[in-house]
Order: sequence, then structure tokens, then C-alpha cells
Amino acid sequence: MNVNIQSVHFNADEKLLDYVARKLEKLNTFHDQILKVDLFLKLDNLVHVIKDKVVEIKVHVPRHDFFVKTSSKSFEESFDNAMDSIISQIKRKKDKLAA
Repeated sequence: MNVNIQSVHFNADEKLLDYVARKLEKLNTFHDQILKVDLFLKLDNLVHVIKDKVVEIKVHVPRHDFFVKTSSKSFEESFDNAMDSIISQIKRKKDKLAA
């Protein structure tokens, strides 16, 4: 599984990158043919408003792509919500294929 992590308009610290990478490794338990994972960490920039932390995850498997975008006040919370959503998408797709 190839993991590509990009932080847009800021530099992510090592602690955040380690947290994200460690959690992404668990995706292999839900689908054994994951080719690539693209993760984008962004700051939602509204003028004079507290910035939201946006996380986008794209998971590429043969003949299908999964995508989720979430935002909250912290990257960890956004990432955890995105991971829950992407895992449920993968499980639904696998259940459909098995049926």
C-alpha cells in the first residue's frame, strides 16, 4: 500500500504525521487490495474566522475509489471522523461484492 500525505498551506508536525500514518496502516485489515491512499490535510481559510481543519482521504483499490472529506476544529478529530467514514464505505462495498 502506497501512502501519500500532503499538507496544504502549512507544515504538519511529526506527531500529526506519525498519528495519521499509524492509523492508515489499519486500512489493510479491511481491504487486502488497497493500491494507494492519498491524504490531504488542509486549513479552511475563511476571512476573520477560526480556521477549520479539513481532512480528505482517497483510497484506491482495483476498479473502485473511495473518497471522504471532513472538517472540525482539530486535525485528529477530522482524521478520526474521516477514517470511520472510509472504513464503513469499504465494508459496505465488500459486503455488496460478497452478496
